[in-house]
Amino acid sequence: MGDLILVRVDSPEKSIFEGKAKSVSSANSQGKFDILPFHAGFLTLIEEEPIIIRTAENKEVKFKFDRAVIYNRDNVVSVYTL
Repeated sequence: MGDLILVRVDSPEKSIFEGKAKSVSSANSQGKFDILPFHAGFLTLIEEEPIIIRTAENKEVKFKFDRAVIYNRDNVVSVYTL
């Protein structure tokens, strides 16, 4: 199945998504970006931009929040929304 990353999307109230993915894509104040397996450590604020998770099964799961923080470390991408 190749290299994958673990992605978690959490709000203060509950876990929204957890699963293996091929990539996480969005845009911040600097422009569009993709997080792929074994990406370097990364932290960014997302405001009103879609966050697109391409799952291991090649499905796109999309989220859009007013604000979210994306944190990537050790092949785990954590998305925290308010």
